[in-house]
Amino acid sequence: MLEAYKLNKQELKGKDFLQLSDFTTDEILYLLDVAQELKALQKQGTPEPHLSGKVLGMIFEKSSTRTRVSFEVGMLQLGGHAIFLSSKDIQLGRGESISDTAKVLSRYVDGIMIRTFSHESVEELAEHATVPVINGLTDLQHPTQVLADLLTILEHKGKLAGLKLCYIGDGNNNMAHSLMEGAAKVGMNISVASPAGYLPNGKITEQAIQVGKLTGSTVMVTNDPLEAIKEADVVVTDVWTSMGQEEETALRLAAFQGFQVNEELCKHAKEDFIFLHCLPAHRGEEVTAEIIDGSHSVVFDEAENRLHAQKAILKLLLA
Repeated sequence: MLEAYKLNKQELKGKDFLQLSDFTTDEILYLLDVAQELKALQKQGTPEPHLSGKVLGMIFEKSSTRTRVSFEVGMLQLGGHAIFLSSKDIQLGRGESISDTAKVLSRYVDGIMIRTFSHESVEELAEHATVPVINGLTDLQHPTQVLADLLTILEHKGKLAGLKLCYIGDGNNNMAHSLMEGAAKVGMNISVASPAGYLPNGKITEQAIQVGKLTGSTVMVTNDPLEAIKEADVVVTDVWTSMGQEEETALRLAAFQGFQVNEELCKHAKEDFIFLHCLPAHRGEEVTAEIIDGSHSVVFDEAENRLHAQKAILKLLLA
């Protein structure tokens, strides 16, 4: 794959990382190849300083554990430096325009990672920045997490194309959307089970269906968790109430009854299925402790792979 990528003369340096639909299948597979290489070097204790002298500015309007630590550690391991920029600490939080912020930061840093609410804000930042912009999470997309998910699936299953991934829960959230885009790009079949009123974004669904026609991926959206999980190789869920939706908690708890990932439901997946969750998890709500803490769970491998997947993004975009 690395040689094929080079022969195609495709370039990622300087590109933004806003959503997986912006990347070709080869580019995504290349990112996964590089992530595996960087992970192996780190495990061997021989990381390479590909980003020596480089600085990543990290804007956080949403709190984070994995995103902040993995990007900060990733830059350090690659020989660079990361600067944490809370919205409370920079002028963006006091009304400075996104375009001005993008232009100013581009004079100081080599790349910008932003974790925020509005996807449109990330797109505007990328439009005005002259350095790569990385989407660390928006309400619409979570591409860095899904790249780590694909890496985890590849490690445990040995392939991506032809597998069936089942997502159960809130379909109109960032994880479902990025999983649909990522699965379609790499030829994985994906089924999404959500209650009425919580189905995935229609435009993203249609785009995934069209991409799947080229890669051999099928896309199913249903209100029936049992139908979705049948013969699944990978089972994924996420919290029912995401950041910024706290006032809807009671309503969502009622709406998502019957969509819990538990042992009874998982009997209909393949015997060797793996379970993923981007964390943090609410045991007893979207998933039972028996599943997330059981033998099928790979959630901590998945969490670790945020580091390695993001190092691949950083290396290829910033080096």
